[in-house]
Amino acid sequence: MRHEAIRSLYANVVSVNGDGDNAVATDKDGKVVSWDADAVATKEAELIAAFKLSELRTERNKRLTETDYWVLADTATATSAQTKYRQDLRDITKSATSLDDVSWPEKP
Repeated sequence: MRHEAIRSLYANVVSVNGDGDNAVATDKDGKVVSWDADAVATKEAELIAAFKLSELRTERNKRLTETDYWVLADTATATSAQTKYRQDLRDITKSATSLDDVSWPEKP
């Protein structure tokens, strides 16, 4: 993620080589672009958090899709437990930020 953070913060960077604080960023002319380690670390943390939240939403959406048939117009009406489960899934990002800290509701 370090490379993505550098590219995100410095629009003139076209290439990043190396790892960690030893990464070297260069522009289109091959000139080294200096970068601020603290700013990059902050941006990297933001990118990681966004990625983890995206993974959480993907799993949540999968679980919602698995229960879509409960609420389709041509099937029986969903029970209150089924409706609550689906709402709890939609609300999951209010209490969790990643797959590491989620407590999934129990499927009825």
